[in-house]
Amino acid sequence: MNSEESAKIFAALAQETRLDVFRLLIKAGDKGLSSGEVADSLNIRQNTMSTNLSILHNAKLVRRKREGRMIRYFVNMETIGVLLTFLLEHCCGGESDMVSELVTSLQKGFNQSN
Repeated sequence: MNSEESAKIFAALAQETRLDVFRLLIKAGDKGLSSGEVADSLNIRQNTMSTNLSILHNAKLVRRKREGRMIRYFVNMETIGVLLTFLLEHCCGGESDMVSELVTSLQKGFNQSN
């Protein structure tokens, strides 16, 4: 990942509705949510929701899977992992133990949420 890619991710999350959608999808875990379920949960019009999900998808923060006429959305944990690695690669003045502890803690949190 480079600075341009990470800036695109942060730009996608720098809007309140999209941040709420992203957090809701994190909570949904492996089962994901349809666009309608997300819209209903957040009390947002469907056309607005589709636009926001598209922006999150283009930033590779969510992935989607077609199920008949419905599309189910999931958080793309791979992108989150790559982003965190990019942000932390020069962390803590080179003290690799601190980075290792942080990464291990984050991985435990991801595994518990999924």
